[in-house]
Amino acid sequence: MLNLLNDAVYLYTILLVIYALLSWFPGGYQSAFGKFLSRICEPYLSLFDRLNLRFGPIDLTIMVAVIVLNLASQGLTMIIVSLL
Repeated sequence: MLNLLNDAVYLYTILLVIYALLSWFPGGYQSAFGKFLSRICEPYLSLFDRLNLRFGPIDLTIMVAVIVLNLASQGLTMIIVSLL
């Protein structure tokens, strides 16, 4: 069960990084793959929009989202291990 959780978090982290890299390509978000990633990634990323993590042209939202996701996964793993 823990391996499944860790694998899912790893896969979602990869998808978030790919979503961030699409911003480097003109029309990347308008492609079929970009629209698919938008549907998967934007609901989670919208949780961090209120934090205003943009500093000039640099947007740190995805980096913070990845860090929070991995910390939550590690915390949940520690809780599950301590209960077993």
